[in-house]
Amino acid sequence: MNPKNGKRLFNKQPLKFTFIDVAAILLLMTVISLFFFRMSHVLDYHWKWDTMLSYFFFWDPVTGKLTANIFVKGFITTVKLSFWSTVLGFLLGTLSGVMGAKGSFEQRFISRAYVETIRNIPSLVLVILFYYFVSSQFLDALYLDRWLREGSDTLRQITGFLFAGPAHINSFLSAIIALGIYEGAYVSEIVRGGITSIPGGQWEAAWSIGLSRQKTFLLVILPQTFRKVAFPLAGQFISTIKDSAIVSVISVQELTFQGMELMAATFLTFEIWITITFLYFILTFSLSRSVAFLEKKYALK
Repeated sequence: MNPKNGKRLFNKQPLKFTFIDVAAILLLMTVISLFFFRMSHVLDYHWKWDTMLSYFFFWDPVTGKLTANIFVKGFITTVKLSFWSTVLGFLLGTLSGVMGAKGSFEQRFISRAYVETIRNIPSLVLVILFYYFVSSQFLDALYLDRWLREGSDTLRQITGFLFAGPAHINSFLSAIIALGIYEGAYVSEIVRGGITSIPGGQWEAAWSIGLSRQKTFLLVILPQTFRKVAFPLAGQFISTIKDSAIVSVISVQELTFQGMELMAATFLTFEIWITITFLYFILTFSLSRSVAFLEKKYALK
């Protein structure tokens, strides 16, 4: 701590490469080189990277404007799907975590049953079961697609911007709910662990100044809990992006589904899968680095 200005001094150490780092980099470069060599010479695969750019954007001759193509549309759908699944998972997980940590016997039982059931079911199986046995019975009965088609253009534009168009709204909402339920089970354990880690003296101190049990929990315990578990929650939310790829099995127009549709039409298998991998990596790596930066910044305060 600098006594003059009250600011922390950070020692910036130069980046050092050890022998293990150099060996790992050389091994990675060797594997990549062998992969491309085998594709080009052994399997006689002809790379067509020049066509990939047109699947991001294309020039629409009708409107005369640069228009988003299949990769950009799938990427945007993945972002929307991950965002809403994260919101739902956070709400369900927080409720279940609170019930599991400080609820009655019945509430703790419900929380534990939810967590243990969902965490021991493969996410792919959960998405399929929810879509075909739950969504088809309830979401279809609401006639959301017909309601949107009969609604105004403004309503369809807003719904399409936030969620999906009338043709895909049911499958999109089904994917959000299934992913939210799945991620909520893991969020529940994070929140429950955060609540139980708060020392008992915090409760006693709040009671000593006249706060009720409910106000103590809402004003004292819960804010401290979220501060403790903020970065584990962020890591769980990043995993939601990767888990979103499984909803391609129910025809949600996200990045993986769009890539498979494009492969069926062009047979550019490796170019498309590498591009999809790179797009997922950009999204998840940028978020993880942002979380790591914030974690380092606020951990030092």
